[in-house]
Amino acid sequence: MAPSALPITEILVVADCWQAEPGAEAVIDRAIAAAAEFVAADVGESELAVMLTDDEGIRTLNCNWRGIDKPTNVLSFPALQPQGARKAGDAPRMLGDIAIAYETTRREADDEQKPFDHHLSHLAVHGFLHLIGHDHEQDQEAETMESLEREILSQLGIPDPYAERRD
Repeated sequence: MAPSALPITEILVVADCWQAEPGAEAVIDRAIAAAAEFVAADVGESELAVMLTDDEGIRTLNCNWRGIDKPTNVLSFPALQPQGARKAGDAPRMLGDIAIAYETTRREADDEQKPFDHHLSHLAVHGFLHLIGHDHEQDQEAETMESLEREILSQLGIPDPYAERRD
């Protein structure tokens, strides 16, 4: 059996502050590929977009879409899926969009004493899992999603992001 194709990930850098992290796009590509392979999601012939923005940009999105007037680290916007089976030759299925804010991501990584690329990988995986239908509104959903995140990140050599720090 041939392996499932990985989603096409388009990364849009819309805030200059991301220039401080020139490897961010590669980190995100690697994290999303690992997540797609791990969950064996049927994401072949699909695509998603990741917008690298700043706190002001994500604050606007958070306010407009969730009614929360403050910045956050990551937001996911799953695409509505058309009814009916896809046919050969159809355009790739759009999974949705992910937005990640630089300043909040940097601040959280620094506060938690984690490498920036580890935290960015976690946010990319988290956002991708939302696009394919996972959530964390209920305790059981949160446990399932966090378990998936831990396992995917472990495949990338990244420690458990939910482990309590022991100094």
